[in-house]
Amino acid sequence: MSTTASTASGVGSPPPGAGTNTAAGASDRAGASRRQGTFYRGDPGMWSWVLHRITGVLTFFFLFVHVLDTALVRVSPNTYDQVIETYKTPIVNLLEVGLVGAVLFHALNGIRVMLVDFWSKGPKLQKAMLWVIGVVWVVVMVPGAFFMLKRTAEMLFGGN
Repeated sequence: MSTTASTASGVGSPPPGAGTNTAAGASDRAGASRRQGTFYRGDPGMWSWVLHRITGVLTFFFLFVHVLDTALVRVSPNTYDQVIETYKTPIVNLLEVGLVGAVLFHALNGIRVMLVDFWSKGPKLQKAMLWVIGVVWVVVMVPGAFFMLKRTAEMLFGGN
């Protein structure tokens, strides 16, 4: 039973003449309102919003590091070669797969956000579009990750 329903029926309200504080009563009503559904509790749209922000920040930091390490070519080509050599490790290869996944999700979700904002049917179809981008993401990432990790797996475990 919700708090609002119990307050309306008199079960959760103070006895008559108890001298309630109006600020406390307003605070209780606001709390009841949040518990009834105005408080955001993890709808898929919220998670796409969170992932969109996280993937955007990760992509920004990658681009920042990429610009810095590429700038090393003009400062010291030998140092640049050393830095690039450190990138040829299995851990960095896993990070590259994660970067591709983040950029792909960010791009697909960005298209979905534009459709929601600028297409008249977008708000009604936003949840369906989220599932579509999830399926497209998996369809693209599975073979992409396979081919990206194939070289590292061959290097670690032997192979052609």
